[in-house]
Amino acid sequence: MSDPLRIDKWLWAARFYKTRSIAAQAVSGGKVQINGARVKPARAVRVGDIVEVQRNGLVWTVEVLALSGKRGPASVAQTLYHESEQSVRKREALTEQLKLATASTPRPRHKPDKKSRRQLRNLKW
Repeated sequence: MSDPLRIDKWLWAARFYKTRSIAAQAVSGGKVQINGARVKPARAVRVGDIVEVQRNGLVWTVEVLALSGKRGPASVAQTLYHESEQSVRKREALTEQLKLATASTPRPRHKPDKKSRRQLRNLKW
């Protein structure tokens, strides 16, 4: 069995976050849970742990399959975890809802001209 690894480092290696410092901030902010408990960035993650990651309003529930302290290609990163079917369905449903919500939002045809910008500014103040 391999040595335990810090959760922030594992999240970075598994490509949930772009940098390790962003991963550490997310863990400190309560956006990551291990086995249902809020943790600190230095908490060790082990094979078999259930990790819940909240990012951009979406939630991933994954089981840790392997540990890696090195960030590699996305194909290798995907072998570090397995996402539950329920998590995939929830995330896809939420993504679809967000797409429908943004599609129904009216968009202006063009950028407002100087007169329109003044009128908008006056409305806000």
